[in-house]
Amino acid sequence: MCARAVTLHSMSSSGTAPAYRRLSVDERRSQLLRHALDLFAHRPPEDVSLDDVAVAAGVSRPLVYRYFPGGKQQLYEAALRSAADRLEQCFAEPHSGPLTVRLARALDRYLAFVDEYDAGFMALLQGGSVVETSRTSAIVDEVRRDAAAQILTHLGAEEGKESARLRMTVRTWIAAVEAASLIWLDEDKQPPLSQLRDGLVDHFVALLTATAATDPATAAVTRRALAMEEPDGPVAQLVRRILPVVADAGHLW
Repeated sequence: MCARAVTLHSMSSSGTAPAYRRLSVDERRSQLLRHALDLFAHRPPEDVSLDDVAVAAGVSRPLVYRYFPGGKQQLYEAALRSAADRLEQCFAEPHSGPLTVRLARALDRYLAFVDEYDAGFMALLQGGSVVETSRTSAIVDEVRRDAAAQILTHLGAEEGKESARLRMTVRTWIAAVEAASLIWLDEDKQPPLSQLRDGLVDHFVALLTATAATDPATAAVTRRALAMEEPDGPVAQLVRRILPVVADAGHLW
């Protein structure tokens, strides 16, 4: 395809007359980023060239340079920013209903992204890429901070006034989600995503309640969150599974 910003738009009913339309600057840039993200998803960033992106998008290499004059580094950072925007939206949930249901929906979106962009997700979080810079690291850190802030908001913690223990608990869980995602990819995507999601929700409840046992501020938000849970919801099921286990250790109390 020539460097003009045109793309296949539709096909006539006869199937013989493809129609083309000129893409706007934003549309063309988005198109290039989509193809770049797809390539980064299946290969480490250092193995993807501008020529690869041009071929995937069906355009010339100079056209890619026209939109990303900084070359591969600029394209990678823009693609990473696009991926980060999607990840940040994973935890955007209405602030109503049981917390565990909200977390499960957020994790469904997050893990779907991990599943779709498996190799790219691993390269993004494990680092070591030749295109990694302080800017790319800052983008990844921003996703983590935003996810933690959204979870604290779901917990009803007042921004800037939540306890240090609660912040650490939430950030620890975010790190656990990342680690579990990488292990899941390394284990050939086993167990099934639904089991991974449910296990991560249980892990959050366990971390939160363990912190609440020694931190009054965390205990307050935990009580509010648990009050919204359903009698047969994930928390109740977790408690019923735990009770037989701890009952066997009754000599401890």
